[in-house]
Amino acid sequence: MSRDLTTSSIDRKKILNNNEAIKVIYDNLGLEGVMFEGKYRFTKQQAALFYEVDIRTIERLMENNSRELEESGYELIRGSRLRRLREELLKHQRDVSDMDVGDIMQVADNDIFSAKAPSIGVFTFKAILNIGMLLTNSDRAKQVRGAILNIIIDVLNKKLGGSTKYINQREEEFVPSIMREYNYRQEFTNALDYYIQPNKFKYGQMTDRIYVSIFKENAKEYRKILQLNAKESVRATMYSEVLDLVSSYENGFASYLKEAYEKNGNEPIRQSEANQLFTEFEKMSNSIYEPLKEKARSLMATRDMAFRDALHEKLKDYIDTISLDDIDKFLGEKSKALDDRIEENKEVFKRLKDR
Repeated sequence: MSRDLTTSSIDRKKILNNNEAIKVIYDNLGLEGVMFEGKYRFTKQQAALFYEVDIRTIERLMENNSRELEESGYELIRGSRLRRLREELLKHQRDVSDMDVGDIMQVADNDIFSAKAPSIGVFTFKAILNIGMLLTNSDRAKQVRGAILNIIIDVLNKKLGGSTKYINQREEEFVPSIMREYNYRQEFTNALDYYIQPNKFKYGQMTDRIYVSIFKENAKEYRKILQLNAKESVRATMYSEVLDLVSSYENGFASYLKEAYEKNGNEPIRQSEANQLFTEFEKMSNSIYEPLKEKARSLMATRDMAFRDALHEKLKDYIDTISLDDIDKFLGEKSKALDDRIEENKEVFKRLKDR
């Protein structure tokens, strides 16, 4: 099951502990706080205004998640600390002449300046982000969660050196998928060799028919979107789910082609007939493959937009929010470079070679 920031306290904490990303998020979010004791501070009123919800919504959320918000930086300021906080607020008010709607001074209630108030609850920036990860009835909070995930991706990508063309290979399932695909590809090309009359177009044409059926792009279009040169392998950039579906198509059509060859008296089939056979195969298997194609298109469109900044125009309606699972899968602790994966699986490769 895909994880969600609104339901996963572990993932919220993981993000809030990423100080490098928190700094970038603050610089990009446009929410101005008052510096106090080395941290930016914000009021309940400011949180409510920023997330465009009633202050009672913030208060209910605080009641239900008090411990988590305290751990992320919410606290009651009292005594001499409260006096110093008021001084910083007043100084901030004097220094800022042209304030935006998110400024703390425009939303602070009178109690924060009143000497009668024994304590004032304030949030750190991390606690403000924590609220945004918990709120489920705020469009602004949803936008903030999306921005957080995008920034986390950018920060992690920079740590990896900024190379995302082969980010698909960092996933644990890539190696077994590309190995399976290689075997089924051999079966597929052998079928094309044996069952279709000799011509130099059959490999490209039939491969493109599979690609278009699965993700609506032929190999040339795919190369252009990912900016692959002539020597770079298309399949080396595909995600494991897409590779598995391509393998299934190749295996299924190879069998369908063999049946047609045998019905043809074991005579090789013309290329035009092979194209018609693929149309029949696609129509016949659509009810089986359609859910898998929908999933592959969504994963491909969403991941390439998030990780590679690449837009598949024909798949733009399939773009969704990148999941925390995918961030972990391709950029988290379990992700590894392909060379490391191969080293881990070298004994497996040896056994396969000796078969």
